[in-house]
Amino acid sequence: MVHIIIDGYNLIGTAHGNLEKARSDLIELLLQYSDKKNHEVTLIFDGWKDGKRDETRIKTKKLTVVYSRLGEKADQTIMKKLASSTKPWIVVTSDREIADYAAGKDFAVVTSSDFERKLYSALNEDAHEEHMNDPDDEGDYPARQMKGNARKLSKKEKKRLQALKKL
Repeated sequence: MVHIIIDGYNLIGTAHGNLEKARSDLIELLLQYSDKKNHEVTLIFDGWKDGKRDETRIKTKKLTVVYSRLGEKADQTIMKKLASSTKPWIVVTSDREIADYAAGKDFAVVTSSDFERKLYSALNEDAHEEHMNDPDDEGDYPARQMKGNARKLSKKEKKRLQALKKL
């Protein structure tokens, strides 16, 4: 079984008019996805500005939605969860800090755009083909000069590709 942890607002992005609807739509898509693929999904949203005093968790089937507590960002909640976990998480984020932290803890990291393509592909959503139009997209991270054999993938890249195959 695959365990996926998702930075919620990072996946939703900023191009939406109604935040509540965008959250609800994402939760519904992830419920369908987790049922279809039999993956355990943890979706984490910020609650740091107007959240509750304590962290809020809502579990539905194989999807757990977590709102971080007041004063705590989703990034901090994700890193705490990764620090104390022994599960082989696939971390979905385009946030460089979380990606570096997760990779340092030997978890697979998949960009939000790569995951979004896999999500819509798995659900056969023809209406969202614009999200899947570039399968060779390298994600949201800028390319950098690498050392070593150019024909051999880095450990980080191998882990990312293995994670994408599982999704």
